[in-house]
Amino acid sequence: MAHSRRRSATARSVLAGEASAEAARKSSQEAAGTTEEPQFPVHGDDRAAAFFDLDNTVMQGAALFHFGRGLYKRKFFETRDLAKFAWQQAWFRLAGVEDPEHMQEARDSALSIVKGHRVAELQSIGEEIYDEYMAERIWPGTRALAQAHLDAGQKVWLVTAAPVEIAQVIARRLGLTGALGTVAESVDGVYTGKLVGEPLHGPAKAEAVRALAAAEGLDLGRCAAYSDSHNDIPMLSLVGHPYAINPDSKLRKHARELDWRLRDYRTGRKAAKVGIPAAAGVGAVAGGTAAAIALHRRRR
Repeated sequence: MAHSRRRSATARSVLAGEASAEAARKSSQEAAGTTEEPQFPVHGDDRAAAFFDLDNTVMQGAALFHFGRGLYKRKFFETRDLAKFAWQQAWFRLAGVEDPEHMQEARDSALSIVKGHRVAELQSIGEEIYDEYMAERIWPGTRALAQAHLDAGQKVWLVTAAPVEIAQVIARRLGLTGALGTVAESVDGVYTGKLVGEPLHGPAKAEAVRALAAAEGLDLGRCAAYSDSHNDIPMLSLVGHPYAINPDSKLRKHARELDWRLRDYRTGRKAAKVGIPAAAGVGAVAGGTAAAIALHRRRR
């Protein structure tokens, strides 16, 4: 009887030990699954690629504003034009609302600046402006993400509403594959002051990515996209690996709801201001420029 009880106790101990070991293994596997991301990007996947928004994703600030500063320095337009352009930029960034009337006015201002100039001239100047105003504003963290895709043998494109000539300069300087951007009409190598279609913005970005993926034979489910703005949700939603980079408040909320990956490369102080559009800093600079110009003119 006592012997039987001892065997029963031993069996229960073995059962308890096995159950405990199994629970420990399961817990360990679950913990590993929640803390370790699978290797990404996948090396050698030639049907995958990465698409990066430019303004406040790859580069701090708006490329078009920095380009405008460079053109103003080179006497492409007068002080009053810079003030007007800066104010329009500030409106978009600080209001966080894309009013069609203001957007059209801003596009017309930018196009009027380059009208009559040769495309080759703007491309050459773009190289200089990159060195003067843009190179030091590249986010190292986002640059590392792009390089990871390149190192994995994947192509990487910028996708931006900035003029394609500027986007191509930046892409080339960063060693990326290329760039999709807004196309300004030119005849015999001279800008006409009109656009080809509409700015590459919002849904248009998604259409550009979809068209490029089809032409390149890419599987969008295996591709990645990166942006700071809720306006790029259509592009981010196209791919299997969407990333919110330095996100504005609307994109941050959307990304958390859908369990998208988030990365924030701003300083702690700036990142805390998620209630302000992520690009607002650029608007503040633009508005400050306009105010400084106005003050200077009043003192003359």
